[in-house]
Order: sequence, then structure tokens, then C-alpha cells
Amino acid sequence: MSRQGFPRQLRLLTAGDYRHVFDHTTLKVHGKGLLALACPNDLGHARLGLVFSKKNVRRAVDRNRLKRLTRESIRLRQQRLPAVDIVVLAKRGVTELDNETLHRQLDGMWARLEKDARRQKAAKSTPPA
Repeated sequence: MSRQGFPRQLRLLTAGDYRHVFDHTTLKVHGKGLLALACPNDLGHARLGLVFSKKNVRRAVDRNRLKRLTRESIRLRQQRLPAVDIVVLAKRGVTELDNETLHRQLDGMWARLEKDARRQKAAKSTPPA
């Protein structure tokens, strides 16, 4: 059985890590109530950062629920994700989603991120005609 924890090396930890993603975003994936920004890294695995502000998610219990579900979703899918740094931001209305809907939403976002990253990598590797 493979390890599927969520250790420190799979997280964005410093303000500089977040700033790098915001400044060098190459992939954007929109979902209902969520936005994922991503940029390639040289680490060989995906890293996750979460930004759920009080402005968009008022109650702490809701912010914690969203963080927990997002971490769980990416933890289960971490082996299939490309080597990118991902920042997930909450948009207004995300608290209206129940856990099952949010989980489906996140799975769809990770699938689109994988597909877009593969497409982007293929476009970079093919020489111009």
C-alpha cells in the first residue's frame, strides 16, 4: 500500500512560495466557488497552498471544512498530479456547496489541471514548424 499522507514537502509553506505561484501562474482552473492557480516546479511532485479568506468564507468552521476537504482530495490524488505548485483560492458562494459536491468539484479541477499540464508540456516539447 502506498503512502498517502500529506507531509510538509507536499505543502507551500512560505510567503515566497505563494508569491512565486501568483507571479508565475501558467495554469488556471475554475470551479464553482474555487479557483486553482498553478505553476511548474522542479521538485518532481505537486505542492498545495490554500487561501480561504474571511472576506469570502466568513465563518472559521467553514474555512476549516474547506481546507480539510481540499487537503483530503489532493492527498488521494497526489500520485497522479504533475510537478506543479498549486494555490487554491475560495470565491464567494463556496460555503453553499455540501461536502459531496465540493469533493466532486475538486476531483474535476484536479483532472482538468492534469490534462492542461500534459497539454502544456507537450506543446513545449514539440519544436516549432
